[in-house]
Amino acid sequence: MARTTYFEGPVPRLFAHRGLSEHLDSIAENSLAAFQHAIAHGATHIESDVHATKDQVAVLFHDDDLARVAGVNSAIADLTLKDLRSIRLKGEAVVPTLAEGLELGVNLNLDIKAKRAIRPTVADIERFGAHDRVLVSSFSSSRRRKALKLLSAPVATSASMREVALAYLSHRLGGFGFGLAVKGLDAFQIPPKMYGITFAERSFLERLARYGVEAHFWTVNDPAERERLISLGAAGIVSDRVDLMN
Repeated sequence: MARTTYFEGPVPRLFAHRGLSEHLDSIAENSLAAFQHAIAHGATHIESDVHATKDQVAVLFHDDDLARVAGVNSAIADLTLKDLRSIRLKGEAVVPTLAEGLELGVNLNLDIKAKRAIRPTVADIERFGAHDRVLVSSFSSSRRRKALKLLSAPVATSASMREVALAYLSHRLGGFGFGLAVKGLDAFQIPPKMYGITFAERSFLERLARYGVEAHFWTVNDPAERERLISLGAAGIVSDRVDLMN
C-alpha cells in the first residue's frame, strides 16, 4: 500500500459517488454543494471524475459534455474555464475545479477520464501538496500510470479494469502471479458483479487483503447490500446515497 495517510481511519470507508444529490432537486451532482452535503451525512471520501477545460484547468465532472446535466451540447474540452463557469447546473451551481475540491480539505477519489486531464490534475495535487489526500485512478492503465509517474511523491491508487481482470484470473488459477498483478496498487474499486463475474467473493477479497489491497464496491445504494458486502470483507462502499449507508 502506498505510504500515505489516505487510508487511515476505521473501515468500512464511505465514498460519496459524485457527492450527495441524487434525491434532491436543489443540488447538482459533482457540485461543491453535493460534496459538502455528503460530508455532512457521513462520507469519509468524495469520489469524482476529472476532465480538463480547453485552457487546461482540471474540473470535477462525470460526463465529457454538458448535455445530460445542463442541456448544453458542448464538450468540456472545447470550453475555457470562463465559458464553463457561465453555464449553470441544477441549483445555480457551476462545475467545480479540482482546486476547489482540494480546498475542501477532504479525501478525494479521482478518476482521470481523459488524457488531457492528466497534467492539470497532477499540477493541482502538487500545488496543494495533497498527496496524502487523493487516490488517483482511471479506467485506463496508461493514464493512471502516467499520472503517478509525474507526481513528486506517492499517492494512493486503484486498479484499472484491465488490472482487476488480470488479478481475478490469477485468483481463479489458485493465486499464481497474484502478487505481480496487484503490485503497486492500494485498492480495487469494483462492482459486486460484472459480465457474469462475481467480484464480491469472500476468497477473492481475502486474497486482496493479504496483499494489502482494499476492496471498494460501487455503486451501492441499498443498506442491505452494504451489509452483505461488508460481511464478505469489503473495506469501502461507493454510494449515491451516503445518507442511507451509516
